[in-house]
Amino acid sequence: MSAENQLFSKKNIKLLTDPLNDNNPITVQVLGICSALAITVQLKPAIVMAIAVLFVLVFSNLIISLLRNLIPNRIRIIVQLLVVASLVIIVDQVLKAYAFDVSKQLSVFVGLIITNCIIMGRLEAFALGNKPWAAILDAIGNAAGYGVILIIVAFFRELLGSGKLLGYEILGHKAKTIAESTGLYALGYDNNGFMLLSPMALIVVGVLIWLQRSRNRKLIENS
Repeated sequence: MSAENQLFSKKNIKLLTDPLNDNNPITVQVLGICSALAITVQLKPAIVMAIAVLFVLVFSNLIISLLRNLIPNRIRIIVQLLVVASLVIIVDQVLKAYAFDVSKQLSVFVGLIITNCIIMGRLEAFALGNKPWAAILDAIGNAAGYGVILIIVAFFRELLGSGKLLGYEILGHKAKTIAESTGLYALGYDNNGFMLLSPMALIVVGVLIWLQRSRNRKLIENS
């Protein structure tokens, strides 16, 4: 078997695809719910958080995998936290330097990536026992699975809660009177303010879980 085939073997491809469906970190493993609640009012912070988690998870998985045979078992958690914290500090400083408004929106939740169950779980359950390439693929898959759900939740919350996406008016312009409004607002549509409340994030996630399980009998049987 060629090196290319080994890199993208069926087993390795499964590391990428499983977290997007049958083993999604949020809808199946029910991890990372806090950020799904807190930073999905708008789409932009959700996208930035997804990218931040991708960066931290890929590099922390890679580093821990490279060091897996050198880390004493009794201090492995400390080493993992040190690696993740260092990467989170880099992300936090970059956001403050180049996207300060988003940094303020994400607030403490960037720092809380350090204790994100998804990241610590992948380091402990996978990176410590697998080679770097597999660890990278596992990180990309799980970060993508997390990010997709985050972005879907934020999409519906911002669209139905404020009629906007990424700050742009999608459903039309809402004025003081219907006659002055445009788009759906001219027809009498009004934004659902409930979508901006935290419990609505759980409801949207719940709907996604229901949709996923309704088309995948295996998830129902294993629950």
